[in-house]
Amino acid sequence: MTPDTLTLAGRPARLFAANAGAIELVGRSNAIARVHELLRRAAASDSGTLITGEIGTAVESVARELHGRSRQAAAPFVIVECGAADVASVDRLLFGSLPGAEATDLEPVTGDSRVAAAIGGTLFLQDVSELPASMQARLARIARDGEVRIDGAVVPTMFRLVASASPGIDADVHAHRFRGDLYRRLTGMRIDLPPLRDRPEDVPVLAQRLLDDFAADGAPARTFTQTALALLGALTWPGNFAELRDAIGRVVAETRAEVIQVEDLLPALQLLRAPAPFVPSGNLREARLRFERDYIAAVLQHHGWRMAEAAQTLGIQRPNLYRKARQLGIPLARLSE
Repeated sequence: MTPDTLTLAGRPARLFAANAGAIELVGRSNAIARVHELLRRAAASDSGTLITGEIGTAVESVARELHGRSRQAAAPFVIVECGAADVASVDRLLFGSLPGAEATDLEPVTGDSRVAAAIGGTLFLQDVSELPASMQARLARIARDGEVRIDGAVVPTMFRLVASASPGIDADVHAHRFRGDLYRRLTGMRIDLPPLRDRPEDVPVLAQRLLDDFAADGAPARTFTQTALALLGALTWPGNFAELRDAIGRVVAETRAEVIQVEDLLPALQLLRAPAPFVPSGNLREARLRFERDYIAAVLQHHGWRMAEAAQTLGIQRPNLYRKARQLGIPLARLSE
Protein backbone atom coordinates (compact mmCIF):
# COMPACT_ATOMS: atom_id res chain seq x y z
CA MET A 1 0.00 0.00 0.00
CA THR A 2 1.11 3.55 -0.59
CA PRO A 3 2.42 5.26 2.55
CA ASP A 4 0.78 8.48 3.67
CA THR A 5 2.22 11.10 5.97
CA LEU A 6 1.01 12.87 9.06
CA THR A 7 2.71 15.53 11.15
CA LEU A 8 2.99 14.35 14.74
CA ALA A 9 4.75 16.30 17.49
CA GLY A 10 6.24 18.59 14.87
CA ARG A 11 7.77 15.81 12.79
CA PRO A 12 6.57 14.02 9.65
CA ALA A 13 5.47 10.49 10.53
CA ARG A 14 5.45 7.70 7.95
CA LEU A 15 2.08 5.97 8.01
CA PHE A 16 0.83 2.81 6.39
CA ALA A 17 -2.78 3.16 5.29
CA ALA A 18 -5.30 0.49 6.27
CA ASN A 19 -8.98 -0.06 5.72
CA ALA A 20 -11.51 0.53 8.46
CA GLY A 21 -11.31 -3.10 9.58
CA ALA A 22 -7.56 -3.04 10.15
CA ILE A 23 -6.87 0.12 12.11
CA GLU A 24 -4.15 -1.67 14.06
CA LEU A 25 -2.06 -1.73 10.89
CA VAL A 26 -1.78 2.08 10.92
CA GLY A 27 1.58 3.31 12.16
CA ARG A 28 5.05 4.55 11.41
CA SER A 29 7.20 2.00 13.22
CA ASN A 30 9.59 -0.50 11.70
CA ALA A 31 7.59 -3.24 13.42
CA ILE A 32 4.36 -2.43 11.58
CA ALA A 33 6.25 -1.85 8.33
CA ARG A 34 7.46 -5.44 8.65
CA VAL A 35 3.87 -6.63 9.08
CA HIS A 36 2.85 -4.82 5.89
CA GLU A 37 5.69 -6.45 3.99
CA LEU A 38 4.64 -9.89 5.24
CA LEU A 39 1.02 -9.12 4.32
CA ARG A 40 2.11 -8.15 0.83
CA ARG A 41 4.01 -11.42 0.40
CA ALA A 42 1.20 -13.50 1.87
CA ALA A 43 -1.44 -11.84 -0.33
CA ALA A 44 0.56 -12.77 -3.42
CA SER A 45 0.58 -16.42 -2.35
CA ASP A 46 -2.10 -19.04 -1.83
CA SER A 47 -0.19 -20.67 1.01
CA GLY A 48 -1.65 -21.26 4.43
CA THR A 49 -0.92 -18.35 6.73
CA LEU A 50 -0.56 -18.22 10.50
CA ILE A 51 -1.11 -14.91 12.30
CA THR A 52 0.19 -14.83 15.87
CA GLY A 53 -0.51 -12.16 18.44
CA GLU A 54 -0.92 -11.58 22.14
CA ILE A 55 -4.31 -11.07 23.77
CA GLY A 56 -5.90 -7.88 22.48
CA THR A 57 -4.18 -7.77 19.09
CA ALA A 58 -6.60 -7.48 16.17
CA VAL A 59 -5.86 -10.82 14.54
CA GLU A 60 -9.27 -11.06 12.86
CA SER A 61 -8.99 -7.65 11.20
CA VAL A 62 -5.51 -8.55 9.92
CA ALA A 63 -6.88 -11.82 8.53
CA ARG A 64 -9.65 -9.85 6.80
CA GLU A 65 -7.04 -7.46 5.41
CA LEU A 66 -5.08 -10.41 4.04
CA HIS A 67 -8.23 -11.83 2.43
CA GLY A 68 -9.07 -8.44 0.94
CA ARG A 69 -5.66 -8.16 -0.70
CA SER A 70 -5.61 -11.73 -1.99
CA ARG A 71 -6.94 -13.36 -5.15
CA GLN A 72 -9.79 -14.75 -3.03
CA ALA A 73 -11.05 -11.25 -2.18
CA ALA A 74 -14.34 -11.66 -4.06
CA ALA A 75 -15.03 -15.07 -2.49
CA PRO A 76 -16.30 -15.81 1.04
CA PHE A 77 -14.31 -15.06 4.19
CA VAL A 78 -15.49 -17.67 6.69
CA ILE A 79 -14.63 -17.57 10.39
CA VAL A 80 -14.58 -20.42 12.90
CA GLU A 81 -13.87 -19.55 16.54
CA CYS A 82 -11.95 -22.62 17.60
CA GLY A 83 -11.78 -21.66 21.26
CA ALA A 84 -15.54 -21.95 21.87
CA ALA A 85 -16.41 -23.80 25.06
CA ASP A 86 -18.79 -26.21 23.31
CA VAL A 87 -16.43 -28.49 21.41
CA ALA A 88 -19.28 -30.38 19.75
CA SER A 89 -20.68 -27.17 18.25
CA VAL A 90 -17.26 -26.29 16.82
CA ASP A 91 -17.12 -29.73 15.21
CA ARG A 92 -20.58 -29.24 13.69
CA LEU A 93 -19.69 -25.77 12.44
CA LEU A 94 -16.52 -26.94 10.76
CA PHE A 95 -17.62 -30.24 9.28
CA GLY A 96 -21.41 -30.32 9.54
CA SER A 97 -23.61 -33.07 10.93
CA LEU A 98 -22.46 -36.53 9.89
CA PRO A 99 -24.19 -39.05 12.16
CA GLY A 100 -22.61 -42.46 11.80
CA ALA A 101 -20.39 -41.35 8.92
CA GLU A 102 -17.85 -43.96 7.88
CA ALA A 103 -14.28 -43.31 6.89
CA THR A 104 -13.87 -42.68 3.16
CA ASP A 105 -11.05 -41.91 0.76
CA LEU A 106 -11.63 -38.20 1.44
CA GLU A 107 -12.78 -36.28 4.51
CA PRO A 108 -16.61 -36.07 4.51
CA VAL A 109 -18.44 -32.83 5.32
CA THR A 110 -21.97 -31.58 4.76
CA GLY A 111 -23.16 -28.66 2.69
CA ASP A 112 -24.02 -26.59 5.77
CA SER A 113 -20.45 -26.77 7.15
CA ARG A 114 -17.97 -23.92 7.33
CA VAL A 115 -15.57 -25.99 5.22
CA ALA A 116 -18.16 -26.10 2.44
CA ALA A 117 -19.02 -22.41 2.83
CA ALA A 118 -15.36 -21.42 2.40
CA ILE A 119 -14.89 -23.18 -0.96
CA GLY A 120 -12.93 -20.85 -3.22
CA GLY A 121 -12.40 -18.27 -0.46
CA THR A 122 -10.66 -18.07 2.91
CA LEU A 123 -11.30 -20.26 5.96
CA PHE A 124 -10.10 -18.36 9.03
CA LEU A 125 -9.51 -20.52 12.12
CA GLN A 126 -9.39 -18.18 15.10
CA ASP A 127 -7.39 -19.53 18.08
CA VAL A 128 -6.55 -22.66 16.12
CA SER A 129 -4.39 -24.13 18.88
CA GLU A 130 -7.59 -24.63 20.93
CA LEU A 131 -8.89 -27.28 18.52
CA PRO A 132 -9.04 -30.85 19.88
CA ALA A 133 -6.68 -33.37 18.33
CA SER A 134 -9.46 -35.10 16.39
CA MET A 135 -10.42 -31.88 14.57
CA GLN A 136 -6.79 -31.03 13.95
CA ALA A 137 -6.40 -34.41 12.25
CA ARG A 138 -9.42 -33.85 9.99
CA LEU A 139 -8.24 -30.38 8.98
CA ALA A 140 -4.74 -31.69 8.29
CA ARG A 141 -6.24 -34.33 6.02
CA ILE A 142 -8.36 -31.77 4.15
CA ALA A 143 -5.35 -29.47 3.71
CA ARG A 144 -3.25 -32.40 2.45
CA ASP A 145 -5.81 -33.78 -0.03
CA GLY A 146 -7.19 -30.50 -1.38
CA GLU A 147 -10.55 -32.24 -1.79
CA VAL A 148 -13.50 -33.21 0.40
CA ARG A 149 -16.71 -35.14 -0.01
CA ILE A 150 -19.60 -32.71 0.42
CA ASP A 151 -22.75 -34.76 0.94
CA GLY A 152 -20.98 -37.59 -0.88
CA ALA A 153 -19.76 -35.61 -3.92
CA VAL A 154 -16.03 -35.01 -4.43
CA VAL A 155 -15.31 -31.27 -4.42
CA PRO A 156 -11.94 -29.48 -4.63
CA THR A 157 -11.61 -27.25 -1.57
CA MET A 158 -9.71 -24.44 -3.31
CA PHE A 159 -9.85 -22.36 -0.15
CA ARG A 160 -7.04 -20.71 1.68
CA LEU A 161 -6.38 -21.68 5.27
CA VAL A 162 -5.60 -18.73 7.55
CA ALA A 163 -5.34 -19.22 11.28
CA SER A 164 -4.55 -17.21 14.38
CA ALA A 165 -2.84 -18.36 17.57
CA SER A 166 -0.95 -17.04 20.55
CA PRO A 167 2.85 -16.86 20.22
CA GLY A 168 2.95 -20.01 22.38
CA ILE A 169 1.83 -22.26 19.52
CA ASP A 170 5.45 -23.21 18.79
CA ALA A 171 5.75 -24.69 22.27
CA ASP A 172 2.49 -26.57 21.67
CA VAL A 173 3.93 -28.09 18.50
CA HIS A 174 7.16 -29.13 20.26
CA ALA A 175 5.15 -30.67 23.10
CA HIS A 176 2.90 -32.51 20.57
CA ARG A 177 -0.19 -30.66 21.77
CA PHE A 178 -0.66 -29.36 18.23
CA ARG A 179 -0.17 -31.47 15.13
CA GLY A 180 3.06 -30.79 13.31
CA ASP A 181 1.58 -31.61 9.89
CA LEU A 182 -1.27 -29.10 10.32
CA TYR A 183 1.19 -26.53 11.65
CA ARG A 184 3.31 -26.91 8.52
CA ARG A 185 0.25 -26.47 6.31
CA LEU A 186 -0.64 -23.28 8.17
CA THR A 187 2.82 -21.73 8.15
CA GLY A 188 3.54 -21.41 4.46
CA MET A 189 3.52 -17.77 5.56
CA ARG A 190 3.63 -16.44 9.11
CA ILE A 191 2.78 -12.96 10.39
CA ASP A 192 3.73 -12.15 13.98
CA LEU A 193 1.82 -9.08 15.16
CA PRO A 194 3.92 -6.92 17.49
CA PRO A 195 2.42 -5.91 20.84
CA LEU A 196 1.87 -2.19 21.37
CA ARG A 197 4.74 -2.05 23.86
CA ASP A 198 7.09 -2.85 20.96
CA ARG A 199 5.72 -0.03 18.78
CA PRO A 200 5.14 2.91 21.16
CA GLU A 201 5.59 5.48 18.40
CA ASP A 202 2.43 4.10 16.74
CA VAL A 203 0.17 4.54 19.77
CA PRO A 204 -0.50 8.30 19.33
CA VAL A 205 -1.38 7.77 15.66
CA LEU A 206 -3.63 4.84 16.52
CA ALA A 207 -5.33 6.83 19.28
CA GLN A 208 -6.13 9.74 16.96
CA ARG A 209 -7.35 7.34 14.26
CA LEU A 210 -9.67 5.69 16.77
CA LEU A 211 -10.91 9.11 17.85
CA ASP A 212 -11.64 9.99 14.22
CA ASP A 213 -13.49 6.70 13.72
CA PHE A 214 -15.70 7.36 16.74
CA ALA A 215 -16.48 10.76 15.20
CA ALA A 216 -17.37 9.06 11.90
CA ASP A 217 -19.86 6.96 13.87
CA GLY A 218 -21.61 10.05 15.20
CA ALA A 219 -19.49 11.24 18.13
CA PRO A 220 -18.29 14.87 18.11
CA ALA A 221 -14.97 15.49 16.37
CA ARG A 222 -12.13 15.73 18.87
CA THR A 223 -8.35 15.90 19.06
CA PHE A 224 -5.72 15.16 21.71
CA THR A 225 -3.18 17.56 23.13
CA GLN A 226 0.41 16.57 22.45
CA THR A 227 0.86 15.90 26.17
CA ALA A 228 -2.10 13.50 26.18
CA LEU A 229 -0.66 11.69 23.15
CA ALA A 230 2.70 11.46 24.89
CA LEU A 231 1.05 9.86 27.92
CA LEU A 232 -0.73 7.30 25.73
CA GLY A 233 2.52 6.48 23.96
CA ALA A 234 4.36 6.02 27.25
CA LEU A 235 2.02 3.32 28.56
CA THR A 236 2.74 -0.37 27.96
CA TRP A 237 -0.85 -1.43 27.08
CA PRO A 238 -0.78 -5.07 28.24
CA GLY A 239 -4.22 -5.52 26.64
CA ASN A 240 -2.79 -4.20 23.35
CA PHE A 241 -5.06 -2.69 20.69
CA ALA A 242 -8.28 -3.83 22.40
CA GLU A 243 -7.31 -2.01 25.59
CA LEU A 244 -6.39 1.16 23.70
CA ARG A 245 -9.68 1.06 21.78
CA ASP A 246 -11.68 0.60 24.97
CA ALA A 247 -9.84 3.48 26.66
CA ILE A 248 -10.51 5.85 23.77
CA GLY A 249 -14.14 4.75 23.66
CA ARG A 250 -14.53 5.51 27.35
CA VAL A 251 -12.98 8.95 26.92
CA VAL A 252 -15.35 9.70 24.02
CA ALA A 253 -18.33 8.63 26.12
CA GLU A 254 -17.37 10.54 29.24
CA THR A 255 -15.66 13.71 27.95
CA ARG A 256 -17.32 16.66 26.21
CA ALA A 257 -14.17 18.67 25.58
CA GLU A 258 -13.19 19.14 21.95
CA VAL A 259 -9.50 18.90 22.88
CA ILE A 260 -8.75 15.93 25.14
CA GLN A 261 -6.14 16.60 27.78
CA VAL A 262 -4.27 14.40 30.25
CA GLU A 263 -6.82 14.97 33.00
CA ASP A 264 -9.53 13.71 30.62
CA LEU A 265 -7.57 10.50 30.00
CA LEU A 266 -6.66 9.55 33.54
CA PRO A 267 -10.11 8.37 34.72
CA ALA A 268 -10.51 6.11 31.68
CA LEU A 269 -7.04 4.65 32.10
CA GLN A 270 -7.59 4.00 35.79
CA LEU A 271 -10.91 2.26 35.15
CA LEU A 272 -9.25 -0.18 32.80
CA ARG A 273 -6.62 -1.28 35.30
CA ALA A 274 -6.97 -2.99 38.63
CA PRO A 275 -6.03 -0.43 41.27
CA ALA A 276 -2.76 -1.06 43.02
CA PRO A 277 -2.87 -1.35 46.81
CA PHE A 278 -2.57 2.16 48.19
CA VAL A 279 -0.06 2.73 50.95
CA PRO A 280 0.10 6.40 52.01
CA SER A 281 3.65 7.66 51.87
CA GLY A 282 4.67 11.26 52.47
CA ASN A 283 2.64 14.43 52.33
CA LEU A 284 0.75 15.93 49.37
CA ARG A 285 3.78 17.87 48.13
CA GLU A 286 5.90 14.70 48.06
CA ALA A 287 3.13 12.84 46.21
CA ARG A 288 2.97 15.60 43.60
CA LEU A 289 6.73 15.46 43.13
CA ARG A 290 6.60 11.69 42.61
CA PHE A 291 3.87 12.08 39.99
CA GLU A 292 5.80 14.89 38.27
CA ARG A 293 8.96 12.79 38.20
CA ASP A 294 7.19 9.73 36.78
CA TYR A 295 5.34 11.77 34.18
CA ILE A 296 8.39 13.68 32.95
CA ALA A 297 10.38 10.45 32.79
CA ALA A 298 7.56 8.85 30.75
CA VAL A 299 7.53 11.77 28.28
CA LEU A 300 11.32 11.61 27.96
CA GLN A 301 11.16 7.88 27.32
CA HIS A 302 8.41 8.40 24.72
CA HIS A 303 10.67 10.82 22.82
CA GLY A 304 13.73 8.59 23.09
CA TRP A 305 15.26 10.94 25.70
CA ARG A 306 15.49 13.75 23.12
CA MET A 307 15.26 16.82 25.31
CA ALA A 308 14.06 19.33 22.72
CA GLU A 309 11.05 17.20 21.70
CA ALA A 310 10.18 16.29 25.29
CA ALA A 311 10.32 19.95 26.33
CA GLN A 312 7.96 20.87 23.48
CA THR A 313 5.45 18.22 24.59
CA LEU A 314 5.69 19.33 28.21
CA GLY A 315 5.25 22.98 27.21
CA ILE A 316 8.44 24.18 28.90
CA GLN A 317 11.83 25.46 27.75
CA ARG A 318 14.64 22.96 27.34
CA PRO A 319 16.85 24.55 30.06
CA ASN A 320 13.91 24.30 32.45
CA LEU A 321 13.51 20.62 31.58
CA TYR A 322 17.19 20.01 32.37
CA ARG A 323 16.75 21.79 35.68
CA LYS A 324 13.56 19.86 36.47
CA ALA A 325 15.26 16.55 35.66
CA ARG A 326 18.09 17.34 38.07
CA GLN A 327 15.71 18.50 40.80
CA LEU A 328 13.57 15.37 40.50
CA GLY A 329 16.48 12.95 40.34
CA ILE A 330 15.92 11.80 36.76
CA PRO A 331 19.36 10.49 35.70
CA LEU A 332 20.89 12.92 33.24
CA ALA A 333 23.33 10.26 32.11
CA ARG A 334 20.43 8.71 30.17
CA LEU A 335 19.56 11.93 28.35
CA SER A 336 20.92 12.51 24.88
CA GLU A 337 20.03 14.91 22.12
